[in-house]
Amino acid sequence: MASDSDLERTEAASARRLQQAREDGNVPRSRELSTFAVTMTGVALLILLGGRLADFLQQLAQHAFTFDQATVRDTATALERFKEAMFQTLWQILPIFVGLLLVAALVPILIGGWNYSLKPVMPKFSKINPFTGIKRLFSINAATEGLKAILKSMLIGGVACWVIWNERMELVGLVNMPLKSALAKLIDLMSHTFLIVSGAMILLVVLDVPYQLWQYYKQLRMTKEEVKREYKEQEGSPEVKGRIRQLQREAARRRMMQEVPNANVIVTNPTHYAVAIKYTEDMRAPRVLAKGSLKVAERIIEIGREHKVTVMRVPSFTRALYFNAEIGDEVPSRLYSAAAQVLAYVYQLNVYQSSGGIAPVFPDQLDVPTDLDPQHNQPPEADSATRH
Repeated sequence: MASDSDLERTEAASARRLQQAREDGNVPRSRELSTFAVTMTGVALLILLGGRLADFLQQLAQHAFTFDQATVRDTATALERFKEAMFQTLWQILPIFVGLLLVAALVPILIGGWNYSLKPVMPKFSKINPFTGIKRLFSINAATEGLKAILKSMLIGGVACWVIWNERMELVGLVNMPLKSALAKLIDLMSHTFLIVSGAMILLVVLDVPYQLWQYYKQLRMTKEEVKREYKEQEGSPEVKGRIRQLQREAARRRMMQEVPNANVIVTNPTHYAVAIKYTEDMRAPRVLAKGSLKVAERIIEIGREHKVTVMRVPSFTRALYFNAEIGDEVPSRLYSAAAQVLAYVYQLNVYQSSGGIAPVFPDQLDVPTDLDPQHNQPPEADSATRH
C-alpha cells in the first residue's frame, strides 16, 4: 500500500501531462486579461475614429430624419432609406468590430499559447450531470470566481460612478449644444470614461494572470505514484528493461564466443581476464575479437583450447588490452610493440611445432606502458607461453 505522501499531489506536472492537458483543451486563460485588452482596444479605436464617427452620425441624423411629403406617404422609400442608413452605420463601425474580434482571439494566446482541440465541445455526461454541477457550485474555485466577480463589480462600478459624477455637469450641458458639437463632446466623454475605467482594470489583470497560472499548474500536479507509473509507461518497467539488457548481453556474448576460434592468440591474466586477438596481412593493426573477466574469461580460454588457439599468460599486456580496447577495436597504438612481440612469438611457436627446429623464447619483458595497466602496482606474475 502506498504511503500518504505518495497520494498527495506534490510533484510538478510532467511534460507528458501538460501535453495531454493541451490535447484536452485545458490551457491557462485569464478572463480579466481578455476583458482589459478588448476594452482598451475599444477605447483606442473610439479615440482614433471618434471624429470621423461623430461626423458620420451627424450626417446620418440629418439625412435619416429629414423627410419630405412624398417620403412620408411612401413606406417603401422610408424603408429603403432606413436600410441604407443601417448599412452605412455597420460599415463605419466595422473597423471597431474587426479590431475587437482580433484582440479577443489573440490576447488569450499570450499566457496559454495557441491550442486547437475539439474535445471541450464533445458531448460529455459530466457536463450535464446535476451532481457534478452542484459540486462545482460549492467548490473553492467557484467561491474564488464569485469573490473576484464581486470585487471586480465594486472596483469598476465605483470608478465608473466616480467618473460620471465628476462629468455630470458636462453631460447635462450637452442638451444646450449644437448637434455636431454635442456628438463630438459625447464621444470625447465616453472615451475619457472608458479609458479611466479600463485603467482601473489593470489591477485585476496583475492579480488574475499569476493566479490563473498558479491554479492551472496546481490542478495538474501529480502524486509520486503517478510519476512512477508514467515513467514506467514511457520508459518501460525496470524489470523488463533489465531483462532486455540481459538478453542483449547474452546475444552479444554468443556472437563474441563464435569469433574466438578465429583468433591467433588468447592472452590471459591468467584467469581474471582473457582477450582474444587476431591479425592478418590485410589488417592495419591487430584486432580484439573477444574479451571477458572471471567466468567469461574461463569460457574464452576453454573455447580457445578446444580449437587449439594459443593461450598465453601475459598479465600486464592482458590487463592493458582489457581496459583500453573494446570488442572489434584495433589494439591501441601504444600497445603495438607488445602485440608485435606476442604475435611474433605465436608465429615462431607454430612454425616450431609444425616443422621442428629451435624452440622460440618468449620475451622476458613486454613493452606495456604502466598507465595503461590499472593494476601494474600489484605483485608481478611471471609471463609464460603455453600451447594446448
